[in-house]
Amino acid sequence: MPAPASIALFPLNIVLFPGGPLPLRIFETRYVDMVRSCMRGDQRFGAVLIREGSETGPAETVQVGTMARIIDFHQLSDGFLGLSCIGEERFRILTRSRQADGLNLAQVEWLPIEPKVGVPGRHARLAELLRTVLPQLGEVYAGMPMHLDDAAWVGHRLAEILSMPPADKQFCLELNDPIERLDVLSARPEPSLNA
Repeated sequence: MPAPASIALFPLNIVLFPGGPLPLRIFETRYVDMVRSCMRGDQRFGAVLIREGSETGPAETVQVGTMARIIDFHQLSDGFLGLSCIGEERFRILTRSRQADGLNLAQVEWLPIEPKVGVPGRHARLAELLRTVLPQLGEVYAGMPMHLDDAAWVGHRLAEILSMPPADKQFCLELNDPIERLDVLSARPEPSLNA
């Protein structure tokens, strides 16, 4: 898929992985406008981890992020906009710009889609951990199809739910080899989950 002239960026304090859920609460005008624009177009924006700054103020982000597709939206009880999104392909930021309203834009290149490879026997326990834990993690994982035989899917789900620093999650996102990602995750101390 060709890179668009630019994409809207949503700097966040979390890392979004391909196939992963992203619930958002939107209240800033620039992001409400971004969502309106997404709903008129292809319904996607770039989610990127904040390196320095905050979600509500100026923020410096990492170079690699994940496209987020809006799959549902609703009015929250506090009057703000609730979004349900899912991660799609990864991208690398080439250049950045900022609109007058503060919305960040970027020119991006798409990173290669990871090959679908099986989970090696040495990592079978990681797939079994997901089979047990994902159903317990609430609504965002309810009804998510499990691909426990796909090393990339297993690695992405583990990296997003394991309790580890955002920089470590970002490192996992940037890896292009799904087996290497499982090796990295398997070498961590016994998993502690963000349940």
